[in-house]
Amino acid sequence: MREPIRISLDAMGGDFGPSVVVPAALHARRKNPGLEQVLVGDESVLLAMLEEHGAAPDEYLRIRHASQTVAMDEAPSKALRHKKDSSMRVAIDLVKKGEVDACVSAGNTGALMGTARFVLKTIPGIDRPAILSAIPSIRGHTHMLDLGANADCDHEQLFQFAVMGSVLATAVNNVPEPRVGLLNIGEEEGKGVERVQKAAELLARSSLNYVGFVEGNDIYTGQVDVVVCDGFSGNVALKTSEGLAKMVSHYIREEFSRNWYSRLAGLGAWPVLSALRERMDPRAYNGASLLGLQGIVIKSHGGADSFAFANAIEMALVEVRNQVPERIGHLVASALADADGNGD
Repeated sequence: MREPIRISLDAMGGDFGPSVVVPAALHARRKNPGLEQVLVGDESVLLAMLEEHGAAPDEYLRIRHASQTVAMDEAPSKALRHKKDSSMRVAIDLVKKGEVDACVSAGNTGALMGTARFVLKTIPGIDRPAILSAIPSIRGHTHMLDLGANADCDHEQLFQFAVMGSVLATAVNNVPEPRVGLLNIGEEEGKGVERVQKAAELLARSSLNYVGFVEGNDIYTGQVDVVVCDGFSGNVALKTSEGLAKMVSHYIREEFSRNWYSRLAGLGAWPVLSALRERMDPRAYNGASLLGLQGIVIKSHGGADSFAFANAIEMALVEVRNQVPERIGHLVASALADADGNGD
């Protein structure tokens, strides 16, 4: 019989804290009977929030008190040095101690990455953790990394990102040989900065299904399963995508409310628009993986609502079931050996 999965939740993190995390946890337990969750934060606040939702702590939903909170604008170094009893730190410590299988937090990204790296350490063969998230595409979605953890990185780290992204695409989406593309300013050989060129050489020698350079538009065409880039480029691409989606949504609402005729047309188009909104709803893709750590940590969007945070919990469950860190460790060892062995 499979052991129950245990998840720690940073209940005080994010823009809304317990008001989002508690109902998300209650939703997750209804959807996943037997799931054990630990709400980490101010005990009195969490008890009151549970009572408000007609619930109470039990063997499947426990509270671990933490006296401190990491602010969304707090310097990661300050959080790491002076907030050892923060809800974020305690939630990650539980992973390190083996008391839970994964942690989910909507808190400060820099502090979460810094704390997780300090507490859990990286997998042997991985220099730096990376942030990966699924992005909607024509054929489903594309896994993209890094999305902001490493603004500057070298060719070996880009190669490691490719290995981690390939593992996740296989583990989460059952893609047997994920197509891996390296983000560049053109598809032709010889284009791009030196680190991208060197990363391409490593990938070409590896056992990964490397398909070559891809451009920004390829993120959405479904031609590749994994897009690899440095954190600066990835974060810009992600934020640009979010801004574009908001602009398109704004224009659609504006046009359908322009006059009585457009309002009538909007009523007729409502089923199509509703389906489109559901397919492109960023809340459904909430839950970015902090890959490369010796433990599972999922980053929820800071402004996530309870529906979105519940999806981040689901992502944690998927990674636990598929033993993502262990699989990354095995593949990175063999991939690095292949890349080195096929070299000069």
